[in-house]
Amino acid sequence: MKIAVLYGGTSAERDVSLLTGKGIMSALQKKGHEVIGIDFNPNKISELLSLNVDLVFIGLHGRFGEDGRIQGLLDMLNIPYVGSGVLGSALAMNKVKAKRILEKAGMRVAKDQTLNNETFNRDEFKLQLEFPVVVKPVREGSTIGLTIAYNEEELLEGIEKAFQHDEDILIEEFIKGMEVTVAVWGKKGDEQALPVIEIVPKNKYYDYEAKYAPGMSEHIIPARVSAETYEYLQKNAVLAHQALELKTYSRTDFIVPDDGSLPVVLEVNTLPGMTPTSLFPDAAREAGYSYEDMIERLIELTLK
Repeated sequence: MKIAVLYGGTSAERDVSLLTGKGIMSALQKKGHEVIGIDFNPNKISELLSLNVDLVFIGLHGRFGEDGRIQGLLDMLNIPYVGSGVLGSALAMNKVKAKRILEKAGMRVAKDQTLNNETFNRDEFKLQLEFPVVVKPVREGSTIGLTIAYNEEELLEGIEKAFQHDEDILIEEFIKGMEVTVAVWGKKGDEQALPVIEIVPKNKYYDYEAKYAPGMSEHIIPARVSAETYEYLQKNAVLAHQALELKTYSRTDFIVPDDGSLPVVLEVNTLPGMTPTSLFPDAAREAGYSYEDMIERLIELTLK
């Protein structure tokens, strides 16, 4: 097939997307496809308007890639693409909207408070949660703009930092526990969860460096949780995928609290990273798929 890979982009996750795109293109070429690589920029839409391919593989992360906008453009151009559509992408990208939907679906979410840049008043602001709290932009990934605040000074600094990335920010209770992630793939109505991965960062938290720098985090497969918790995580990853109207593949992050209470869903990724240190390829490998076979399966699922 003739396949275009969109990668790079202009979001804060550009560097990760460059690595994702490189991996996807290499895999597709090894499988015999004709590959066109496009370092996407919204100012160069003409590159897409004249595109003549069988399929687009979106390797973008963050804004203009994961939020439904590029999907809408491809829909209007009648070009099929790998991954979720406009609605699912937009919902999952907005952490607040996604949380409300997942909560209604019966999943446990962290207590939260939201702020908007236009209405926020530093002098009148009152925290409705107990410290420590997590502060993050509503529409960013890869822990960009994220702060874990233990006191008011750190909180206010975190709010200012998060507002540099988004006009809306989310403050959540900090839940101490094991961070795990569950990849999901499959055709609509028949999605399957891949093995649960436990993430052990070398840094204090699973931050940007721990996510993408080689050797800065350990992925333990299968995660060291009880059989009951393991089943719960897989079931709810599929439920999250379906509740948000996602397609083909996704990856849902959870915290398994140290106190033994119910796991908490953190967020759902509609275009998971495909770098050498990424979690989705690790889960697929554990399920018996090489990187190249994993990419080919995503193509096959899209065509179905």
